[in-house]
Amino acid sequence: MSEVKYFVNQDSIVRKIWGKADTILFIFAGAAAEFALNKAVDWLYFTGKLPADPLRRLFSTVEYSRQIIFSSEENAFKAIDRINMIHKGVENSRGSQIPDWAYRDVLFLLIDLSIRSYELLEHKLSETEKEETFKVFNNVGMRMHLAGLPANYKQYLRMRQEHLQQDLISSDFTIDLYHQYKKHLGTPRYRVLKQAQLLVTPKAVHERLNLGRLPWLQLVIWGYKFLRLIKVEAFLRNALLPTTHKAQIINMDNPYRSSSSFSS
Repeated sequence: MSEVKYFVNQDSIVRKIWGKADTILFIFAGAAAEFALNKAVDWLYFTGKLPADPLRRLFSTVEYSRQIIFSSEENAFKAIDRINMIHKGVENSRGSQIPDWAYRDVLFLLIDLSIRSYELLEHKLSETEKEETFKVFNNVGMRMHLAGLPANYKQYLRMRQEHLQQDLISSDFTIDLYHQYKKHLGTPRYRVLKQAQLLVTPKAVHERLNLGRLPWLQLVIWGYKFLRLIKVEAFLRNALLPTTHKAQIINMDNPYRSSSSFSS
């Protein structure tokens, strides 16, 4: 029997990043901020699923990412092709095409937030580990046949900065999404979300969102790291999760298994 070829090596730093519920929560928080500012967010509004339940839609994006990262190469390709098929269906319904830069923006933020979230909660990554993180998501873009992908991590960093300057705008969609976040999370968790965003998003993002300058959540994280040492951090983490998504997040601390509750 031939050995299974994985899309991401089993000892990859990317599996370590995406194998921890803690890190994924911060990736989710950062993505929620940047999606709200992206100039192409109207595409996510077209089907009505994002404003109706933004948490579910964003968790769906996270789940697809995990499905790709922890799958065999064959199954990862199938998942990526399925994403392409879903997007093509939306394009056909709307009668126009999602621009390649909008797809690149999503890949770029996943690379950046993966690195930022892991470094916030764990430790600094080496340049080699950052390069590896870039390559994994860039390979997703190559399978999606996206044009204009960066050739290397250095070029990605330059393109990422260009994206942050050119593709983000505060709009009526931004205001509505944050209203929906607060509605679905409740005021206490909504405040924690904004604090998490302040800690993990690039400066260009949190300045456009007026997230503030006093990250009191940093003190909580220091305490959180101590609680991990005595194995009671799960109680605090779970207490901060919305009930409707608690099971999905808790499962993300286990070896990968897909969740049928997610949909595009």
